[in-house]
Amino acid sequence: MEFYFEKVNTSLDKKIVADDMLLTKDIPTTAGSRMLDGYVSLFEAEVLTRLTNAGYGLCGKASVGEFAIDLLGETSYKGACVDENGKILNPVAEIIKSGDAMAGICLDANGYVRRASAQYGLVSVKPTYGTVSRFGMIPVACSGDCVSVMAESTTVCRDILDAISGHDDKDGTSLPEGKCALLKKSAPVVEFKRIAVITDMLCSDDTVNGAVNSLAAKLEADGIVVDRIENDLIKKSRNAWNILMSAELCNNVSRYDGVKYGYRSNNFTSIDELYTNSRTEAFGDFLKAAILFGSDTLSTENYMRVYDKALRVRRLICEEFGKLFKEYDAVLMPACSTMAYGIEDVKANKDMPYTENLYTAPASITGLPAVVFEGVQLICNYFNETSLLALCEKLEKEGK
Repeated sequence: MEFYFEKVNTSLDKKIVADDMLLTKDIPTTAGSRMLDGYVSLFEAEVLTRLTNAGYGLCGKASVGEFAIDLLGETSYKGACVDENGKILNPVAEIIKSGDAMAGICLDANGYVRRASAQYGLVSVKPTYGTVSRFGMIPVACSGDCVSVMAESTTVCRDILDAISGHDDKDGTSLPEGKCALLKKSAPVVEFKRIAVITDMLCSDDTVNGAVNSLAAKLEADGIVVDRIENDLIKKSRNAWNILMSAELCNNVSRYDGVKYGYRSNNFTSIDELYTNSRTEAFGDFLKAAILFGSDTLSTENYMRVYDKALRVRRLICEEFGKLFKEYDAVLMPACSTMAYGIEDVKANKDMPYTENLYTAPASITGLPAVVFEGVQLICNYFNETSLLALCEKLEKEGK
């Protein structure tokens, strides 16, 4: 089974794989969509330049779901990757587990990176929004898109995060260098003392809840206080993020019109037909649904009633996390509701990416950093991901 979009020969030992949301000069970048089939950028993503300068080599690009908003990559125009039992596989995670790459550099737009890391037993880090350049990333939902790292160990994640974090004048959302420097390995490490498990965010799957309980027990054995608390407001992240993500996605994909680049329909007699037919033929069903939802959200009738309200909910959720972090150093929750997705289940429930992001939306909508470790997710305060990775690294070494 082929998980690479395209392989690259590199003699370097430190091999990385990029997902197909990162622009590359010599390899096509399609974002998993027929609309960009064969598209080759004139420049590469800033994170790839920084990794090259740090001695890493790109060994290839892996396919993604169309614009990276699905569960694990199953909506790619090249087809879903599934095993003989119908289990959906994630290309980046498969490449890392095979040993062909030590890490993956991905765009976390709707949480697929964290879901894949949890299900494959990998480590991933979604850093604080604005600390890693998004220049050269195909935009999806710009207020939440984040370059993330997936690897076999916390040590590799820390090393790569050290290499790619930093201010970039080419990215309008990039934070000052002083803030970005807090993600470097040389930054002071804060000792975590209290962690909260939000019971409202637990699911019905015994395996997933067992992973939460297992990590909680390890944290307690390490002297950290773990409290189980109720918080219904954090769950509202999903609805608000689905609204904001779809609205921003709708705007971002409007540039793909079949005129300047990308797929162009052969069936048209006017410019309007060219736009309509090109987009109809090139976009997949799930992306079309997201575009329609986003368009309706931004309509005159719904803008204040839906979109503006979602922005207000985002502010409330940020404030709620601020209150939590006055008492706790991190929040522990699942990254997904199950440790495997079946392709038939997804076909029967086409809106699953909009329900499964219950667990990934809190960090996406707030821009907070999140680390997936031992199958579950830890969310900490802004700029504390280095300390959180250090804690996970310590637990990782103790478990060996």
